[in-house]
Amino acid sequence: MRRIMLGVDYRAARWTWTAALVLLSLWLVYLLRSTLFVFVLAVLFAYLLAPLVNLLDRFLPGSRTRTLALALSYVMVVAVVVVAAILIGSRVVEQATELANNFPETLRGWQASFQNKVPDSLRTQLVTRSNELISSLPSYGLKFLALMENLIYVVIIPVLAFLCLKDGSLVKRHILGLVEPGPRRRLLDNVLGDMDMVLARYMRALVLLSATSFTCYSILLTVLGVPYGILLGVMAGAFEFVPMIGPLASSVVLLAVGASSGHLVALLIFVVAFRMFQDYVVSPHLMGHGVELHPLLVLFGVFAGAELAGVAGTFLSVPALALVRVLYLRVYQARAAKLAVETSESRL
Repeated sequence: MRRIMLGVDYRAARWTWTAALVLLSLWLVYLLRSTLFVFVLAVLFAYLLAPLVNLLDRFLPGSRTRTLALALSYVMVVAVVVVAAILIGSRVVEQATELANNFPETLRGWQASFQNKVPDSLRTQLVTRSNELISSLPSYGLKFLALMENLIYVVIIPVLAFLCLKDGSLVKRHILGLVEPGPRRRLLDNVLGDMDMVLARYMRALVLLSATSFTCYSILLTVLGVPYGILLGVMAGAFEFVPMIGPLASSVVLLAVGASSGHLVALLIFVVAFRMFQDYVVSPHLMGHGVELHPLLVLFGVFAGAELAGVAGTFLSVPALALVRVLYLRVYQARAAKLAVETSESRL
């Protein structure tokens, strides 16, 4: 029976207050979305370093070596980044500069080649769009300079990841301490464990997929003599972090360069073979169980994430859907187990 006093339904008031708190929380998340995105990136970066930190922590002597293992891990990662920048970064900058200087001339060459192969109306549209693209190149350069202002996050994110790795287990214990011992606490513990596993596998798989794409693209393009091979390899590796849309975009760019350099057939065969190998052999093996999402659901998440939060939403769409799936499965299994126990007790 509902408790009603002075014309107030306390149950309805409680539900209204709960809904108001939920809406307020969502509004605060929206206002703090940029800051939260930085913290999410820090957490994901921490998952990348966690295997190395745990390995060093097991081999270093003493009982309180977590901080030392973290410090050594960061030194090793910085050393690898510096070496990679020295060996690859200079080539990438050189090829990017060459591409920026030659792109307008190459684009005009494509216009000339299409003059006698397409209808007049389509040719006019292509020429117009190409000229617009050429005229907009300086604005893209300004946008890139504006993006360089955010390099401060290159320092902030590793620092936040350091704190996550150092005190992650303590935070988990505090979260579990908010729930009384019993079935709900076990459910929360299982959900947190599954989320930890899914995010760890997802981030490590992304890095390995990116490294595979960079290696295969760079080697093949260099062997074939395709221009800007290292630059295209870096681009292909970076695009692997954008689900589905990124690999498609890198394939289109590669085929466009192949068409201009006379290697279209060879690159087309390579793209088809590589995507089949990457998507149906490497990716399922690296992801393992836990990130099993239907392609239609992934596409929906990518487009919805892009519409809600741009590139950041696209990048976070797949792990967010995977975490929702983990939560749903754990709750469903807990309810099924509870129903089975109740059914067996009723039969007795």
